[in-house]
Amino acid sequence: MSKLTDVPKRILIGRALRSDRLGETLLPKRIALPVFASDPLSSVAYAPGEVLLVLSIAGVSAYHFSPWIALAVVVLMFTVVASYRQNVHAYPSGGGDYEVATTNLGPKAGLTVASALLVDYVLTVAVSIASGIENLGSAIPFVVEHKVACAVGVIVLLTLMNLRGVKESGKLFAIPTYVFVAGVFIMIAWGAFRGLVLDDTMRAPTAHYTIKAEHQGLAGFALVFLLLRAFSSGCAALTGVEAISNGVPAFRKPKSKNAASTLLAMGLLAVTMFCGIIVLALTTKVRMAENPATDLLKNGAEVGAGYVQNPVITQVAEAVFGKGSFLFLVLAAATALVLFLAANTAYNGFPVLGSILAQDRYLPRQLHTRGDRLAFSNGIVLLAGAAMLLVVIYGADSTRLIQLYIVGVFVSFTLSQTGMVRHWNRHLATEKDPAKRRHMVRSRAINTFGAFFTGLVLVVVLGTKFTHGAWVALLGMVIFYATMTAIRKHYDRVSAEIAAPEGPSDDSVRPSRVHSVVLISKIHRPTLRALAYAKLMRSDTLEALSVNVDPAETKALREEWERRGIDVPLKVLDSPYREITRPIIEYVKGLRKESPRDAVSVIIPEYVVGHWYEHLLHNQSALRLKGRLLFVPGIMVTSVPYQLQSSEAARNRARRRQDWNAPGAVRRGPAQVRPKEPTGTGTGTGTGPGGKG
Repeated sequence: MSKLTDVPKRILIGRALRSDRLGETLLPKRIALPVFASDPLSSVAYAPGEVLLVLSIAGVSAYHFSPWIALAVVVLMFTVVASYRQNVHAYPSGGGDYEVATTNLGPKAGLTVASALLVDYVLTVAVSIASGIENLGSAIPFVVEHKVACAVGVIVLLTLMNLRGVKESGKLFAIPTYVFVAGVFIMIAWGAFRGLVLDDTMRAPTAHYTIKAEHQGLAGFALVFLLLRAFSSGCAALTGVEAISNGVPAFRKPKSKNAASTLLAMGLLAVTMFCGIIVLALTTKVRMAENPATDLLKNGAEVGAGYVQNPVITQVAEAVFGKGSFLFLVLAAATALVLFLAANTAYNGFPVLGSILAQDRYLPRQLHTRGDRLAFSNGIVLLAGAAMLLVVIYGADSTRLIQLYIVGVFVSFTLSQTGMVRHWNRHLATEKDPAKRRHMVRSRAINTFGAFFTGLVLVVVLGTKFTHGAWVALLGMVIFYATMTAIRKHYDRVSAEIAAPEGPSDDSVRPSRVHSVVLISKIHRPTLRALAYAKLMRSDTLEALSVNVDPAETKALREEWERRGIDVPLKVLDSPYREITRPIIEYVKGLRKESPRDAVSVIIPEYVVGHWYEHLLHNQSALRLKGRLLFVPGIMVTSVPYQLQSSEAARNRARRRQDWNAPGAVRRGPAQVRPKEPTGTGTGTGTGPGGKG
């Protein structure tokens, strides 16, 4: 069975890699940029549109505030980037915000940050995929008609690509990411040249539309609230910045320096593209509305429910390059693709953070280990499952999903920067070198401003987005926090319970006697092998045990037992209700009750079969029995396997598959002597529990 499942696994994710090849999977900066920064880079495809959508509530006249909102986003971006450059130098182990908060603010703050990041990573996948599906759907109607199924399919594809390993997935993602970045910069440059040098008039396809304002003449607090809400929507451009601080171990050496350089490059690219698209959107007179069917007017009439509102970046590209032009098509395709790939930021951040949390016993231990391709496979699969669930629940609607977004990331921003301030305070208290102290003071000032600014934005985001869906993200954080706390309590309780004491204990005292019981249903080869093994154990007491379910079969068993002269006493338990498990459990419990210091060894013959369907035909009663015996203190359960011919045939087939090489898989050259495989009776391809004939 393991070989049968291994073949498709190898086809999908490739050959397993040795642990000593981990260094070969480390990323250079040119690959690390698209791997860890695809989310903030791709957010320029929808963040400008989110700003204009919110401002459209007050009508086109409110659009003149968009440059100031863009400026605030730029200041925030550079503040966060500068702050995280301090983080990657101070904490290069990959713990990121979680490690900073835990070390400096305590475990509860660290767990809060971890909960926020886990929620944000899941939302990153859901929002990016949903947005990409909608962009692609504007060109391919089939995608819009089946967007949930298409979104789930893209998530599955991304999951398989990431299971192949970080470096391989990075190479796949690098080309479309760089094509997208280059396309946006060409669009900005060509738009600036046409407008400033050629003095061309560029118009978006919605330039002649008018917007029916939901609230006209906003002023005072209402206007301020609208601007703050637009600013919080534009802050979607910052999501994913923290992923680099979590992914420092994946960089090539010098890790911290390369991570800091990648952070700076990401910040410069993101803010330039964001501002350029905002300026071009105003120049080409792009019109956006939260409810385009009723709020967008063409020649004084509503455009209607059949109207499809294209994203800002698509409208700007059409105005600058011309609809249907080569560059327009390239940018449109790259935009849709890079939005899919933006989820890769989460695919690299979530599993690493999950591994660290598992190491700290806040998540199941299975998330800590690397898979065949040296990626954290279990974390990748868990992230994909959670994102699929969100996509299905919200119908792959990016407008609904984006309202849940960015709350978690600003929680982690704020607590992380506050933790860094305490980090520098602690080191300044002991540092005497004037040069190092000046560096620490400068770093503390950067982190202090970062903590204040991101904390202020967090308040704004919560205030403006809570009723629009942010409460769902907060609920998710609470659920993650409670779950991880419960897991940690469980692991702590188990560790305390199984800790080895310093002095003698009941577990280290040798049992007075061993009472061995061999379970028998009829006399056959597995039974004889189990009896021979039990005799080898030299127990103080040895007996065979059978359950009387059918009187005729029990009588035949007794007669054959006596005829063969087997020198092991046979005990038969009556079972008037034809149960097998309960009488055996009660019997061994009685043995323990009579002699608490004795150990009882229950020996069960097992069939080893070679086909999956044969497991359904054998070993089921013993499987149930072993499951019950595990809960009885002082009972040792031993399985004695007997290999049927089907298991030997399955083993031979598996060996032939292992030795087979596809044409061209073996390079020409001197033959190498392969070590011989050990011979003897193995357990076959699998051991099915139980063997009650």
